[in-house]
Amino acid sequence: MSQDILINWSPQETRVAVVEQGAVQEVHLERTLERGLVGNIYLGKVSRVLPGMQSAFIDIGLDRAAFLHVADLMPNIAAKHATPREKPAAVAGAEVNAPVAAAGAGAKLLAPNPVLPIERQIFEGQALMVQVLKDPIGTKGARLTAQISIAGRLLVFLPQDNHIGVSQKIPPAQRESLRQRLVRLTATADGSPAGGFILRTNAEDASDEELVDDTAYLRKTWLRIKEAATRQPPATLLHEDLNLMQRVLRDLVGADTQSIRIDSREQHGLLSGFAAEFMPDTVGKLHHYSGERPIFDLFSVDEDIVRALSRRVDLKSGGYLVIDQTEALTTVDVNTGGFVGARNFDDTVFRTNLEAAQAIARQLRLRNLGGIVIVDFIDMVRDDHREAVLTEFRKQLARDRVKTMTGGFSQLGLVEMTRKRTRESLAHMLSEPCEACSGRGVVKTARSICYDILREILREARAFNPREFRVVGSPKVIELFLDEERAHLAGLSDFIGKPISLQSESSMTQEQYDIVLL
Repeated sequence: MSQDILINWSPQETRVAVVEQGAVQEVHLERTLERGLVGNIYLGKVSRVLPGMQSAFIDIGLDRAAFLHVADLMPNIAAKHATPREKPAAVAGAEVNAPVAAAGAGAKLLAPNPVLPIERQIFEGQALMVQVLKDPIGTKGARLTAQISIAGRLLVFLPQDNHIGVSQKIPPAQRESLRQRLVRLTATADGSPAGGFILRTNAEDASDEELVDDTAYLRKTWLRIKEAATRQPPATLLHEDLNLMQRVLRDLVGADTQSIRIDSREQHGLLSGFAAEFMPDTVGKLHHYSGERPIFDLFSVDEDIVRALSRRVDLKSGGYLVIDQTEALTTVDVNTGGFVGARNFDDTVFRTNLEAAQAIARQLRLRNLGGIVIVDFIDMVRDDHREAVLTEFRKQLARDRVKTMTGGFSQLGLVEMTRKRTRESLAHMLSEPCEACSGRGVVKTARSICYDILREILREARAFNPREFRVVGSPKVIELFLDEERAHLAGLSDFIGKPISLQSESSMTQEQYDIVLL
């Protein structure tokens, strides 16, 4: 299936659309101010060692010093495999290929040992290669580790270890064969390992060629980081986690990709340089888009994004989907709508469900919905219709690069499936809970609010003895008090023996109100 990738770049935001057969299938975005530091590798400088907390503060060039605990120092390989009595008393001076560098350019790399107190492993002023585990939050600095890992599309590279592992999410029966295959593919010319690797979940069905390419990319990246550590001063960024455009080249581009068009000449040049160094096969597919129309207008991407934020998705036949995303799961309801068909009711339902199966698979990718998904297709009487719809649904889901698992029809006629969570959904990235309804999707009626106010005044009158009660509320609520609820308001005023005045406040939502005691 042919694929085109469109990249819309601006200083504040990068947006990527994946187009297959002329239809937008995926949308990815990254905002400059919201991009975190997790994964970045720095040559830090130890600014303070805290023996009482077994931690240290590391200067990595940010406003606040970052935090490193002794458990996040790189263990010495000999100490890790020795018995408790055999573990060496001091290994801080051992010269191994580990992440701690002595101060000064060209220094040897050192391996700290977490069985030793932190003050015997590192010292103030020392240069130390570290990686960000957690972004700074509030007044807290970033959390660091000296155990470096570099993520690729299919593998995670552990340059300071020789461990070969497989993701725990891959079925146990397949893990050992995949591990042996990875050992063979990652061995150096003399057969010895050069760093450790972990096979990621999405590499379960990867070819040998894809794994070898990812291995080469990761080792090349590590060599560049080590080389930078020998010539850069402390508190310097050595390696920044890939930005969205670079991840697109690494993760999304394949043999079916026809072109990658980007609307920024400067970013096209930078991306071309990155591709030439790490992914030369993609260089010929990169093109600078210089048309007068915005690049996303070519395939109406912005319109698809707007529709992807709506609960309702209209089908071409006249039917429609209703998609509701909750904390626990996502539900999809299929309805015939205005589609009446041309032959009989069973045929109408079958055709609507077939079209819905295609649309649902696309919406899951476009909205990036993950976790449990429950699909309520329209009830079908015939077993062959149910099987055909399920087959079509699985066929469409097979095009998704994110792993999915689909069950059959349940006794209640529902289809249960799961889709791996890879990032925030499109709705969570672009929107926030409504201030009026707090994300409920509904608000109380104006009449309900009027009755809430009447009850609240009665409670206040029993507890306090003000001269007057003043109700401040939204225009719609105040208008209802002045019209249809006027008699109830007057009756309450007579009952409590206090005047009740009204004040309209246009800035208030329908559910907001204040009762002022005067």
